[in-house]
Amino acid sequence: MTLTQKIIFITEIIGTVAFALAGTMLGIRKKMDIFGVIVLGGITAVGGGCIRDILLGLFPPMLFRNAVYVNIAFLTSILVFLFVCWRHNKLNQDTINKYLPFIDFCDAIGLAAFTVVGADTAITNGYTDNSFLVVFVATLTGVGGGILRDIIVGITPVIFRKQVYAIASIIGGIVYVNIRLYDTNLAIFITFILIIVIRMVSRKFKLNLPIAPFSKK
Repeated sequence: MTLTQKIIFITEIIGTVAFALAGTMLGIRKKMDIFGVIVLGGITAVGGGCIRDILLGLFPPMLFRNAVYVNIAFLTSILVFLFVCWRHNKLNQDTINKYLPFIDFCDAIGLAAFTVVGADTAITNGYTDNSFLVVFVATLTGVGGGILRDIIVGITPVIFRKQVYAIASIIGGIVYVNIRLYDTNLAIFITFILIIVIRMVSRKFKLNLPIAPFSKK
């Protein structure tokens, strides 16, 4: 395994844990049982990668070829669920609100990690010269799991309603494609940090994309 492959693998693990945690906490807040929480955490963690593999014609998708990602997602969900059960007497809405910045940070890490992994997967599978496809796949890998998660819990996907989310992934994908021409490892690092910074800045300053004014009256 080359250094780049090791970095990509570590990035995938980080993204899997981060997204599984974010999905699990949403399931808990929606009062799902432990099965629902585990499934939601798993889908958030590996859903984007599954969609990516289907789009690229990689069958079966990676989650079925290497169980490590699903296992890590499920383990993360179970541990978070048990932790919340253990601390339930001290958890209320105010306490949960205190954890929201950390959950959002984990979500930003997951978005950054899977955007990088998505771009690398597209390039590794022979689409080096198709920058549009690489950026598209990178974004889809980053936001796909979150879209599936939000649909399952019955809410409008977050990428369509608040904060700079998908845009952060798109920008990251474009940066990765261009910097990778000179140094792959540097591209991974800069893209990863850039996406996290964009997400955290947009959260801190409550930055949202413009919406059309519309009244139901």
